[in-house]
Amino acid sequence: MAAFAEPAPAVGPGISAADLARYIDHTLLKAEATEAEVLRVCEEAVLHGFHAVCVNGRWLSLVADRLQETPVQVAGVVSLPLGADTTKVKVAQAQDAIHAGADEIDMVADLAAILEADTRYLRDQLREVLKVCRVMRPPVLLKVILESAALTPEQKVFACQIAQQVGVDFVKTSTGLHPAGGATVEDVRLLKETAPNCLVKAAGGIRTAQQALALLEAGADRIGTSAGVAIIGEIRTMRK
Repeated sequence: MAAFAEPAPAVGPGISAADLARYIDHTLLKAEATEAEVLRVCEEAVLHGFHAVCVNGRWLSLVADRLQETPVQVAGVVSLPLGADTTKVKVAQAQDAIHAGADEIDMVADLAAILEADTRYLRDQLREVLKVCRVMRPPVLLKVILESAALTPEQKVFACQIAQQVGVDFVKTSTGLHPAGGATVEDVRLLKETAPNCLVKAAGGIRTAQQALALLEAGADRIGTSAGVAIIGEIRTMRK
């Protein structure tokens, strides 16, 4: 498993806009997104060299067609925003997303299972969805969204431990849609320390280059944001 086709560039005060772009999943998840907006996001991703475009299932086949023959990956969401779908439904959503062209799946974990420390339910659900991703050639990456701002430190540790035991590729901070908030430096550090065999995706409320750099320096391996173009623009200005 690898999050990048080649090693990610080192993070530091002198990171270039092009290198930072390779960490970004360019995201459009609003319900009122239109075809024109989705295609614009694809064009921006190709232009700036973002790692992936992340969209709802409705748009995956369109995005996959547009990004074919480009290095930009296609990421589809499952069980967004609540994570409360049954395992059977999540498996079906993941299969549908992959068949539509998704290279990566961002799935919201079952928050009730985390809150209640229901090891069996959470473990079995992650395993079933991971199976769908692993039978593909090449394997599809699975990112598990914990909605960390809504959890206690103990609940975050529990979820990370189960995710690492199952062998998912990423643990991800947030959907960006929960009222509790989004990614924080402290949560990224905790996820990185608790699940060292998983990569970490920071997402939710990331709007500035300063935020993105701080999260990467804390250990994030990927940044999910709808503000990728503005962030890259900030970095270019800073480097002048």
